[in-house]
Amino acid sequence: MRVTVPSGPDFASEVEQMSHAGLWACLQCQKCTAGCPVAGRADVRAHELVWLTRLGQRDEVLNSRMIWECTSCQTCRTRCPQAVDIAAMNDALRRMSREGDAVCEKTTLPVFNDAFLRSVRRRGRVYEVGLMAAYKLRTLRLLEDMDQLPTMLIKRKLKLLPKNVPGRAERKRLFSRARAQGGKRP
Repeated sequence: MRVTVPSGPDFASEVEQMSHAGLWACLQCQKCTAGCPVAGRADVRAHELVWLTRLGQRDEVLNSRMIWECTSCQTCRTRCPQAVDIAAMNDALRRMSREGDAVCEKTTLPVFNDAFLRSVRRRGRVYEVGLMAAYKLRTLRLLEDMDQLPTMLIKRKLKLLPKNVPGRAERKRLFSRARAQGGKRP
């Protein structure tokens, strides 16, 4: 069954246009939330996020921790009788959130995401020590988890020196193309 999206420049139509998630097909049956692995720690559950988006609650949705907590595992879409793609909706909402720099203050995941992508863009892989240093400096959580560092070094879970992967020019083109398609540079 195909549901027609209402016309107009409202928030829900904008999200639907960016994500093609099928928001207007949602029955609010809560099957998405029942299967969501992050629903327990989310401030807004998956079905509520769809509902708030359809109601045009832009600020509440874009400042939700849920759009950043979502792992895009597709469990919600698999369980949904209408195949509403909440993960695609969350991707669009993350992009919209970053456009106005209205990043949710309830979580540090956007900061971690930026540091992760910056590491991949520069080296072709994640340099864990550099990633954690950048994350700690930006969030000012400098001493949090420091007690685990010696154990990780002894067990050789962390490399002190970074390793670069060939293909820097190709990575640069990929990141440029993603930025041209609406992504914000990490």
